[in-house]
Amino acid sequence: MMNLFYDFIPVLLFFVAFKWYGIYTATVVGIVATALQVVTTAVWKKKIDKKQLITLAVFLLFGGLTLYFHNPIFVKWKPTIIFWLFGIIFLFSHFIGKKPLIQRMMGGMLEEHQSLPSCVWKKMNMAWSVFFILLGTINIYVAYHFSTNAWVNFKLYGILGILFAFSFLQAMCLARYMEHK
Repeated sequence: MMNLFYDFIPVLLFFVAFKWYGIYTATVVGIVATALQVVTTAVWKKKIDKKQLITLAVFLLFGGLTLYFHNPIFVKWKPTIIFWLFGIIFLFSHFIGKKPLIQRMMGGMLEEHQSLPSCVWKKMNMAWSVFFILLGTINIYVAYHFSTNAWVNFKLYGILGILFAFSFLQAMCLARYMEHK
């Protein structure tokens, strides 16, 4: 849970900067906060978090385009691109390596449940893949059909709420399966 909050710090800072100063200042704040997050994670954990590095690269590209062209549509695409990338990565993890990505990520937290059938892990992995692709699609829909203010609110409250709800449902499904084991 703490990790999820830490991952959302740049989003919170982006939100606050947007409310006070607008989308372009928020874009700069978001890029700087994400870069600092990558650096602090590397210092604390003695390794670079690939997810954060991908997020930073996409933010630098799309945030940079937003600032250069003075057009917020580019930064609005950033979450969609990241979610779609994660969706594709989860999908392809079925075919690369011995375990689906979700099993590799959660394996340490669920060591005592490593005997879960591979079909359970594959279903969870596919659910995350579809979830990320849908979340990216919802984000870009909101970006094009609502105001920038509504999109920023959705980015903080909507995406965070949807992510919590989906994570909770995944945990419930996994817990229910383990109870029957």
